[in-house]
Amino acid sequence: MALSKPKIPDTPQHYLKCDIKNCDGHCEFYCNSCHQQMCKQCRDQHLKISENKNHEMVLYQQRKRQLPVEKCKIHPTKDIDILCKECNTPLCSKCATMQEHQGHRFSDLETIYTDKFELCLKEISNIHNYFIPTSHDVQREVQEDAIEVKQIMDSIRTTMKADAESLKSMVDTVLSENMEELNQIEKSLLEKLKSQEKTFDDYITYLSDLVKEFHGYLSSTKLTNFTIKLPENLQIKSIPETIKPVTPEFSSAQYSKKDVAKLLGKITETSRMEKLRRVKPMEIASFSTSMKSASEQTKQDKDVKCDKKQTMSLSASVTKVREFNVPGVDGVYHVSLDHSDRLWISDSKGNLAQTDLQGNVIHMIKTSGGNEGYHTVTQDRDLIFTEKDKKVINRITQGNNITEFIKTGDWTPYSIHSSHINGDLLVGMMCGFGEGEITRYNKSGKTLQNIQRDNKGQGLYGYPHYITENINGDICTSDYCADAVVVVNKSGQHRFSYGGQESVFHPYGICTDVLGHILVVDHYSKKVYLLDQDGQFLSSLLTQQQGVQIPRSVCVDDKNNLYLGQNATNTLTVYKYLKYLK
Repeated sequence: MALSKPKIPDTPQHYLKCDIKNCDGHCEFYCNSCHQQMCKQCRDQHLKISENKNHEMVLYQQRKRQLPVEKCKIHPTKDIDILCKECNTPLCSKCATMQEHQGHRFSDLETIYTDKFELCLKEISNIHNYFIPTSHDVQREVQEDAIEVKQIMDSIRTTMKADAESLKSMVDTVLSENMEELNQIEKSLLEKLKSQEKTFDDYITYLSDLVKEFHGYLSSTKLTNFTIKLPENLQIKSIPETIKPVTPEFSSAQYSKKDVAKLLGKITETSRMEKLRRVKPMEIASFSTSMKSASEQTKQDKDVKCDKKQTMSLSASVTKVREFNVPGVDGVYHVSLDHSDRLWISDSKGNLAQTDLQGNVIHMIKTSGGNEGYHTVTQDRDLIFTEKDKKVINRITQGNNITEFIKTGDWTPYSIHSSHINGDLLVGMMCGFGEGEITRYNKSGKTLQNIQRDNKGQGLYGYPHYITENINGDICTSDYCADAVVVVNKSGQHRFSYGGQESVFHPYGICTDVLGHILVVDHYSKKVYLLDQDGQFLSSLLTQQQGVQIPRSVCVDDKNNLYLGQNATNTLTVYKYLKYLK
């Protein structure tokens, strides 16, 4: 059954006009009986006509779609407008009176058509607003995963080659030591044999002299030489004793290819089962969109990932929960979360304190850090911090032992963040004024990635003094020289830069939350801005009305508490801004 397509306007209208001739009124109502859109005045006039008093007049949004005209093949003068529910066949009114449809139930085909039409529109909207954008997101994630796999494989290859070279070096060292030991043994044995050879040279000389003496006696004609000079008990000296040298033995190593493989390590695939890639549910996508006003909603929230059992959302207002002081620091310039029970807090003078959630100081160290996010806590709860004066990155283990972890060469390390996704270290560095980069290291301190320029060759960073990572792997940097938040994806490709809401923007502390929001401190406007993960401004989360004076640091813990630190005070203030949906 071929139905004619309803006419859909090619261009959007500011408002719907009344269909009544010579009326330019604003359409509010719809007559389902004669399929006309009407303004309020025309509706009233329409219903005053006696033949129209039974017309079905509804709000425009509740209108029925006009059924396309299709003639009945059995009764060509009649239009098909009903549906036999028993036969599931479209009919005209005259067909319904025929014998084969006696006792059957019928439905209004126009109502069915309207429902199906609305369903198609809804599904078209879902495809355009959810399925296609989400598919592009997943496709992009697959492409990024492919790049990441290549980077990881290259890193493994580099590590394998380094381990093999190290083993070769150790083999050469052991061989050299064994050779030297063998040479010393040989030298000692030869010296002993040389001494024995000298002994026998002397003994043979002694025997030769003795033979000459005997020959002298034999050739002499004087009897006195035999009777007087030649003693009767003459004894020849015994042959000197010598020691036969014992040479060393060499136990040849018994090894196989498997033994060498053990020394060089083995490639093993992860034992974890593959998991289906997480795709944001349509209801979460719809909810994220509804959180924004019409002027803010220029993009759909993407890749919303939340491992909580309940769905999180923004609260209608920010609530102050508590605050506490941290002795030993003059201001709170950066906060690192030491899991859920402790914090590391630093000021601008290099004081770095570990504290509990009541402000009791547990440990205090002196560093060269200042106005930057120069410390972070790893998945193993080790503290990692930069020493910009020495151009090194240090590690503090649970026993409070400080060790030099990474040397950064010509680059001065300022900001640092330990990834919650894979444990990599992201370090913001500078080499000269205004020339910055982000370097990614693995857990062992080996360089994996250097991010410095965009795809046009332009430098991305000037002074990356705070850095964090979002739930989708994006690297978010607060850059004071660029006066912007610079965001690249995990492959290092520039995604966007955010320049604040006012004419001047001086970003400081930056963090992300479980919904992928980006929170950044603006020192100039004395606010904490809330962005979505695509850089769209959502709200001024904290302002002077909430007691913000000179903000410097911000972070969110695993219980969704927001911590705000400020200059010239050692007070840390805790807020709630997220809630669980019931």
